[in-house]
Order: sequence, then structure tokens, then C-alpha cells
Amino acid sequence: MKKFFNIAGPCHPDKHYMLPAQERCKGIKDLIDQEQYFVIHAARQSGKTTLLLDLARQLNSSGEYYALYCSLESVQGISDVERGIPAVVRNLIKEVEFHNYLEGYSFAENADYSDFNNVLVKSLSYFCKKLDKPLVILFDEADCLTDETLISFLRQLRDGYVNRNRIPFAHSVGLIGMRNIRDYKAKVRADRNSLGSASPFNIVSEVFTLRDFGREEIGELYGQHADQTGQGLSSEVIEEAWYYTRGQPWLVNAVAREIIVKLLGSDFSAPILPEHAEQAVQNIIFRRDTHIDSLLERLKEDRVRKIVEPVIIGESRGYDLLDDDYQYVLDLGLLRESDKKLVPANPVYGEIIIRGLSFRAQMEMEHRGYPPLAPAYLSADGRLDMKRLLTDFQHFWRENSAIWIGRYQYKEAAPHLVLMAFLQRVINTGGKISREFASGRGRLDLCVHYAGMRYPIELKLRYGPKTYEEGKKQLGEYMDTLGCDEGWLIVFDRRKSVSWKKKIFWKTVRINNRRVHIVGC
Repeated sequence: MKKFFNIAGPCHPDKHYMLPAQERCKGIKDLIDQEQYFVIHAARQSGKTTLLLDLARQLNSSGEYYALYCSLESVQGISDVERGIPAVVRNLIKEVEFHNYLEGYSFAENADYSDFNNVLVKSLSYFCKKLDKPLVILFDEADCLTDETLISFLRQLRDGYVNRNRIPFAHSVGLIGMRNIRDYKAKVRADRNSLGSASPFNIVSEVFTLRDFGREEIGELYGQHADQTGQGLSSEVIEEAWYYTRGQPWLVNAVAREIIVKLLGSDFSAPILPEHAEQAVQNIIFRRDTHIDSLLERLKEDRVRKIVEPVIIGESRGYDLLDDDYQYVLDLGLLRESDKKLVPANPVYGEIIIRGLSFRAQMEMEHRGYPPLAPAYLSADGRLDMKRLLTDFQHFWRENSAIWIGRYQYKEAAPHLVLMAFLQRVINTGGKISREFASGRGRLDLCVHYAGMRYPIELKLRYGPKTYEEGKKQLGEYMDTLGCDEGWLIVFDRRKSVSWKKKIFWKTVRINNRRVHIVGC
């Protein structure tokens, strides 16, 4: 059977191109040998379940342990312990019955589910007493548990751990999910019993993060396809994939699959070019697969907005590294830390954030048929007439800003989002917008690409007279990076006390042989 790039569910070595997940999370086997309990956390679709299934296979094959994989996803939303803990036990029973290597070992005979605060620890103790080898349990989606179910689950595991010298219990337990164990307290409502300052699962000896692929690992993964089919993915294609995905496993697989299956129709004799990678990324963003949609849903959460919005407008805000909301957004994989600043985890997610938040505005503009598409803004030499385009936006913003801002959950970022929707609508006939999130620098840099030309734009909110001088300097640096001698500084003045007549202006200055247009909005 020919292997393929998988984007749905866990990977299997006999079906899919894959890399050993344990290489991205080293040290687990040593902890298991030392009878330790541990946590693994990483963003969705980053390979956690693949890692667990592979680890369970290896442990069982070694003959040293019985390894049991158990997903707790079905217990999500069951907050009351009377139903939640029995549901956990039933999941364990189902997993035991599913595996041939545990045939003959019964689990939780005559379990007393009414004793819900002890049934898990008693059932596991009963089961482990019968086994002829130590038991390792890998609880996937452990952070799905909430409230009393979560508290009782952790406390019963801790009870079994601290008493296992005299009562049989699990040799090693792993909790796997999106969140670190220290953040599980966020899963307990304020009106419920708290986990306390120290988690009842303070028996954890190690916390692992399943890292993304490195550039070389992308090459290794793509090389498996070349070995099987003879269709190589060049170093240039690998570099494009690395740039857009930053090694996010689902995206790495999705880009390759989009190129090979969708763009080239599984024609393994066709060459794969760097531009195929760029087109694949655009297709993935436009198509909004489940992976993308799940991220867009998260953007609606107020705790996510609190962290993401400053990144969009370039504000620098100090965050406590133990802040639940800060950690939550990092655990989602939406953002990452870079040079002590927050930035989108990769360019694809950066584009998803902007397109997702500005989608409604763009659709309404499309419904109205305004602004017109790019051909209406082309000058005689084929360049975009930026003066006309941005003047139209100034008029649009003056007439509609109050309405649009009122519709946005991200009100501080609304000017940026509406402008980007306006520009996206104009260039949808064949251009693109690239964005640089200048976190902590009070700006968002854009570059409009159309008909082989580049138009650098910098967006800022006015905080005082220095905004303009600061913006001209920053735009100059951005223009140097792009090698452009003309750029546009757009400054939004949010002061209610200032008239539109003063807010709306256009001023062109020359700075070191560069032309800078300051556009007031």
C-alpha cells in the first residue's frame, strides 16, 4: 500500500508518511521506567495522539509493560462527578476489552459506581493486582475534564500514586492535552471546589511540550514521498513550506497533500515548484478545513481577543507568564513567543487571524459591490492608483466607521481590519497582501502585491503628535527591507473631540529620496 500525507486523525506508520513523534518529545521512556507520572501538552493536531499510540505500541511490544491508551474526549462537558468518573471508568473498560493482549484480565468487576469518589482508584487497583506486568496508562484529551469530575479524577490518581507501595496501582500515568497541568485550575468554575494553590496531581515529575517540526524534519518527511514515488520536493519547496508553516505538523502535511493530490492530480511525474507551495497555502486558507475553522472559533472567545488584539495593532503589553489567558492562547498554538514578543505562530495563522476577523466586512463589501475591483484603480502604466484607492477608503471610513466599529468584537483593531478587508476586496482579482506583525512597535506592516509591483503600507493608531514622526521612520525601515522607494503611512485618529475635516488629510513628503504619503483617517 502506498503511503500518503495524512491530515485527518492520528498517523499510522503503515499508511502515512510520518516521523517518530518521540523524537519531538524525548525522555518519556526514562520516566516510565522510573515509575513517574507526567504531562504532555501541545496544540491541536500537532501529533499528540500519534505519539501516544506509537508509544503504547512500543511499550507493549517490548514485553516490559501493559500500555493502555484511553481518550477522555467523550467525558467532555460532564462536570458532575456522579456521571463523570463512572464515564472515565467505562472508557477504561472499553479499552481493556478492545486489546487482545489484555484478554483474560477483567476490569472493574462489580464496580460500585455510586462510590464515584473512589471507583476509579479502586477499579485500577483491582485491575493492576491481577496483571503480571506493570500498567502504563496514557490519558488523551485529559484537559477535557472539568469541575468536580476533574478534581475527583486527579485526586483519585494521586491517592493511588501515594499508596502504591502497599496497594497495586498504575506503574506510570501520562496526562495528555492542550494545556499544562498548572493550567487545569482554569477548568474549574469559580463557584466550585478549587484545585487549590497546589494541584492534587502535584505528583507530576515532568511536563513535556510536543514541539513542531524543524526545517530539516520537513525535508525528511517530504523525502519519504520522494523515496516512494520518485517525485522530489526541492529544497526551495521545503523552504517555502517551512516559511509558511513554521513546522506545524498538520500544516506541513496539508501543504504537501494539497500540492500532490489537488494541484498536480497525483501525477508523480510532474515537477513540484516553489509556487505550488504558495498556491497550496492560499487554497488551504480559502477552503477553511476543520483545522482552520477550529482556530477561527477560538478567536471569538473574549480571553483570546484580550491577547490577540494587541498583536494585531502592534501594542506591547506585559503579560504574566502564569496568566491563564496568556498560556491558553499559547497552548492553542495561535501565537508564539519570539524575542520576548508575541507573534502569530506562523504566517498561515497570521493570515487566518486577519481574514477570519475581517471576513464579515469583506463579504458585505462584496455584496455592495464596493469598493470596485483592482482594474478600476489601474493607471495608464498598469500600476495601482494608490491615491485614488486610499482616498476612496478615507471617504468610506468617514461615512461608515461608527457602524463598522460597533459590529466588531475587536474594537481596538477594527480600523486595521476594515482597511484590510477593503484592500482585500480590491485585489481579489489577482493580487495578495503580505503582513508583518510588528508586535510591541505600535504598527502593522502590509505590502500589497499586484501585477508584479509592491506597495508598502504601515498602519498606526494616533496616540499623539509623535505618532507621525515615529511612523515615517518605521515605514522608511520597512521600505528599505522591501527595496521600495514609495510607501504609505495610514494613521487612524480615534479622538472623538476632533472633527473629520482635521482627521482626513493627505500629505506627501520626501525622506532620503523616498516618497512617503501620510494618509489621515
